[in-house]
Amino acid sequence: MAPARGPTASSLDRYRKKRDFAVTPEPGPSTAQHAAAPSLAFVVQKHWASRLHYDFRLELDGVLMSWAVPKGPCYDPKEKRMAIHVEDHPVDYSGFEGTIPRKQYGAGTVIVWDRGTWAPVGDPKAGMTAGKLVFRLHGEKLAGIWELVRIAKPGDKQEAWLLFKKRDEWARPLAEYDVIKALPDSVTAKPLGSVEEREPRVSNSRDEPQAGIDLSLAVDAPLPAKLEPQRATLASTLPSGDDWITEAKLDGYRMLARVENGRARLFTSSGHDWTKKLATLAAEVEKLRLASGWLDGEIVMLKEGLPSFGALQEAIGGRGNEAIVYFLFDAPYLNGKDLRSVPLWARRAVLAGLVDEAGERIRFSQDFAAPAAQVFEAAASLGLEGLMLKRRDAPYESARTQSWLKAKCRLRQELVICGFTARGGRDGEIGSLLLGYYERGKLHGAGSVGTGWDACTARELWTRLAPLEVDSKPYDVGEPKASRWSRRAAGSERWVRPELVAEVEFAEWTTEGVVRQASFKGLRTDKPARRVVREGGEAVTAAPISKVKVTHPDRVVDRASGVTKIDLVRYYESVAAWILPHLRDRPIAMVRAPTGINGELFFQKHAERTGMPGLTAHDRKLWPGHPALLTIDTAEALLAAAQMNAVEFHTWNSTVRRLGKPDRVVFDLDPGEGVKWGQIQEAAVLVHVLLQELGLEAWLKTSGGKGLHVVVPLAPRLDYEAVKAFSRAFVRHLAKTIPERFSPTSGPGNRIGKVYVDYLRNGMAQTTVAAFSARARPGMGVSIPISWDALPDLKGGAQWTVQTAREYLSFQKQDPWAQYWTTGHSLAAAIKRLK
Repeated sequence: MAPARGPTASSLDRYRKKRDFAVTPEPGPSTAQHAAAPSLAFVVQKHWASRLHYDFRLELDGVLMSWAVPKGPCYDPKEKRMAIHVEDHPVDYSGFEGTIPRKQYGAGTVIVWDRGTWAPVGDPKAGMTAGKLVFRLHGEKLAGIWELVRIAKPGDKQEAWLLFKKRDEWARPLAEYDVIKALPDSVTAKPLGSVEEREPRVSNSRDEPQAGIDLSLAVDAPLPAKLEPQRATLASTLPSGDDWITEAKLDGYRMLARVENGRARLFTSSGHDWTKKLATLAAEVEKLRLASGWLDGEIVMLKEGLPSFGALQEAIGGRGNEAIVYFLFDAPYLNGKDLRSVPLWARRAVLAGLVDEAGERIRFSQDFAAPAAQVFEAAASLGLEGLMLKRRDAPYESARTQSWLKAKCRLRQELVICGFTARGGRDGEIGSLLLGYYERGKLHGAGSVGTGWDACTARELWTRLAPLEVDSKPYDVGEPKASRWSRRAAGSERWVRPELVAEVEFAEWTTEGVVRQASFKGLRTDKPARRVVREGGEAVTAAPISKVKVTHPDRVVDRASGVTKIDLVRYYESVAAWILPHLRDRPIAMVRAPTGINGELFFQKHAERTGMPGLTAHDRKLWPGHPALLTIDTAEALLAAAQMNAVEFHTWNSTVRRLGKPDRVVFDLDPGEGVKWGQIQEAAVLVHVLLQELGLEAWLKTSGGKGLHVVVPLAPRLDYEAVKAFSRAFVRHLAKTIPERFSPTSGPGNRIGKVYVDYLRNGMAQTTVAAFSARARPGMGVSIPISWDALPDLKGGAQWTVQTAREYLSFQKQDPWAQYWTTGHSLAAAIKRLK
């Protein structure tokens, strides 16, 4: 047994004396003895105190030796990062995340940026004494050999060291990869798994054995009457090594085929017989050279070569049924042989031979020889749902297993429909669906979804749900706070028996247990509601890798801040997941700065200028008489635009799908000469209060410049003329009611000492800078969404910049705009009240 180890009473004296443990949430020191762990822990904590820095900690002799590293670690051996040796910390501190209160030592917010184990190279105690500590890290972000070298001289007030990467297989130039900017978030909130498993520095060949197919574990057995399918576990990281088979995760319905005496029957994963529904597909299965067996696969509809879940639903309903394709990926039973104990690679090899001569509707689900990380990146860029990863030697088990994993580019799962709201408060069309899931037999609320269907589908959903209506909520457990409706919407919910299941795609599960940025994909008729459970986890996120070559990376974009072109591209790369929901499907206007923001600037709204890979140019018929409109719908397009010197991104108030019907109204609070920041904050509160009195909830963001933006989400029913008329009436009413605070006209001379609330952005083809966009102004401020509760502490409209915004976001636990995406107000009542 390893000897016990613990800190000496004096080793944590400095730590203890600096802190008041009745006030700070930091763990107190302990001299308790702990059994020696098999490995030594390390942690890097990101600490936003008086200034941002990184606390680098290595466990040794029962304490965490600690260094404050202002710039954080870097994989480039040429980068020697200053590291100030500070007091030892308790081992328990390695898991600390939270806020140290004001007036306490180290006041500020702490997150766990990286964690793992470390192994010293040589004697670590001797290394500390000599001032040269060499070690290997095994973390979620950091790996390879590193070195700490003491450079402090006797008498120095601070004990300065240097932290740097040693040259090995993990070393990378800073110009190629900046781990601080690429992976800024907490590994507690977003676990990544071991970087050595995620990005192995070894060959990852997946070639099948050439010596033949090993079926030695096959067993003679009668054909089972029923077969429960093997199910995959949701993964948050990608496994590595050559013992995994990687397939595309197909966006369809799981389907098993049972063949007996040459006749095929098709069953869903829940055991429902769909043979009659898919009679022509069953006939195709019967053409295989198979007397008896069970085949496992997925049925899909292909549109332009890619699976389409919506098209599959229509086909199952009878429209285009004969175009459904059955992708087979496993064969647990074939021709009197039970193959469930046979390794997966061998089962698939037999299946591939069986399907080889099948028609176009029966296909083999191919696997990919490339490393999983590369395949995942390609799948994400193609818009696929994700990957399936299966151990090569795994048996077939009728259960959810760890030998089958599913890695999703974007989270997606079934959720129970528990209620609905009517569109516009009128019967006939669904406005939103209220969702839930089962846990230990109890139904929990999971938030709502209000997008993803057209008017026809909204009517069909109404027809399906109205007969199921009940008087009370079906939830066994109370709804989470984040799913509760605004005061105006309260009472508009209508509840149903929890019998129908919706397929929903979403960005993440919030800390309150609701889906964020959800989109409806369709009803699932192949799965009973009682079997719907929360899968949890997160969409897999590979480390961001620029898909564009950045030319002139060192060109200074802003002289005031020193921001370079590569800084700007990396910023947009790091916030792609945040900004894309605000850009996607909206006509765009970009401010481009070919020589930097101090040079000539110009707007680009159409495709007639230099082309950018990935941007979507829409049919001119969309807006007759005008050049083609552009949209930025992918991270690739965003980075291509940044590479072509686009600094600002402005968007229409409508999407290309409903170009003439805005789905938001924006009020830009623009200060006149002599207006102080406190007056702008007060103006925002007054605008918010008046909107609430009109029954409208609003969301707030900084402009990235001098002011603030107040945004009201709308149901896209009225045209631009009507929405602009409302915004004009609102501003005039505001200025008439409080003339000493607001000006209704835009001229500089008309708003000295007042705030002008700009309504002109609500006209056709007018744009507003998107949330998370940088501004082409000295300092390069960024437009950032905030909560109304955060307004009093805001210091200005450009409080966050290209250099600080992403770091700020890494400390945020909740999305202040989470409910924005599922809210769509009608202006009818508000317009009447303003008249």
